[in-house]
Amino acid sequence: MPASLKLRSIAIGVTDLAAAEQFYVSTWRLAPVARSEDAVYLRGSGAGHHILALHRSEQPDVRRVDFVVEQHADLARIADGVRTHAGRVLADAHDNAEPDGGIALDVQDPQGRHLRFVHAPALQAETGGADAPVRITHVVFNSADVAAAQAFYERALGFSLSDRTRIMAFMRCGSDHHSIALADADANTLNHIAFVMPDLDAVMRGAGRMSDAGYPIEWGVGRHGPGNNVFSYFIGPDDFVIEYTADVLQVDDSYRVGKPEDWTWPAGRFDQWGVSKPPSDRIKQAQKKIRFTHQ
Repeated sequence: MPASLKLRSIAIGVTDLAAAEQFYVSTWRLAPVARSEDAVYLRGSGAGHHILALHRSEQPDVRRVDFVVEQHADLARIADGVRTHAGRVLADAHDNAEPDGGIALDVQDPQGRHLRFVHAPALQAETGGADAPVRITHVVFNSADVAAAQAFYERALGFSLSDRTRIMAFMRCGSDHHSIALADADANTLNHIAFVMPDLDAVMRGAGRMSDAGYPIEWGVGRHGPGNNVFSYFIGPDDFVIEYTADVLQVDDSYRVGKPEDWTWPAGRFDQWGVSKPPSDRIKQAQKKIRFTHQ
């Protein structure tokens, strides 16, 4: 029986912790819930304890991606799957020392990404902020070998493929169309982090707020094909690519897996609506540069 997973948060290294906190609180609209000398934990308007952790760092990086598991027994199943399918267990189930608590399992996928699975973490009361991100809905990883990465996430962790385009494999672990996606690339880096907003209006107001603060839209606003979600992409501090999104397609096992030929656009079109301009050259570079560390 595969583990029941839910994407919860991402931990990133930032070169100016105070400035990054200011941005993600004042402009991106998250809220601080805990801090240490070298880290700040930020929540969305949903029930997750935090959805973004900022860590003081000499260079921008991705420290870890966290998932919540429903059952304590899921941790052992995940550890066994990781060991069987060429991953690495960094720390078997242990008391989580970070502010969300619970029991944590730390693993590394075959391409070097640190993943944490937490059972029974602390929760927050939902705030329902109209223009605040609710949660992280997906993280996109660049992969030098998408087929190998896809096989690991399917066989070791129980993910399912929702769609395969010419350049990306969209993988789900719940009802969201995808919680991770694997993008064909030359290196195993971060592509972007997607924060789901309450609705289309919240995406548009957030885009206006970002523009007012000096962060132009780098791609969008538009509606994707796979996932059907509205998107608006930006480059945040330290060149992390971040997305406001809404209307994420909800699927189950009856969903027909799409193939590359199912997802093609006419020449010059970059979204379903046909209104989005192409991704900027700046975002194309930023989507390749943030590396994963093993801290």
